[in-house]
Amino acid sequence: MSSSVQVRVCAVRDVPAGEGIRIERPELPEPIAVFNDGGRLFALSDMCSHADASLADGEVTDCQVECPMHFARFDLVTGRPRSLPALLPVRTYEVTVHDGDVHVTLPEGGAKP
Repeated sequence: MSSSVQVRVCAVRDVPAGEGIRIERPELPEPIAVFNDGGRLFALSDMCSHADASLADGEVTDCQVECPMHFARFDLVTGRPRSLPALLPVRTYEVTVHDGDVHVTLPEGGAKP
């Protein structure tokens, strides 16, 4: 039986529509970017799989984020690349909202003590 852990990462109000923010916390396995695409929230690993650029700084449109370094686009739902030069997906995290706070679900063993 697998278990998961939910971690509060920010408030909904912290993520403006059409933008992303970078979250770094000791309990997270890696920096995570939380995106607001028209009121829908998504969370991905914050590092582009092509070059180590922060996706949180990218442009968000049509349920995708564009890396600000080389313009690879990633699907916010699946993490899959939608354009070159990226070939590998980035990790996605399930997002839930509780009382105005954004929580991401970390897989078993994903949270640091």
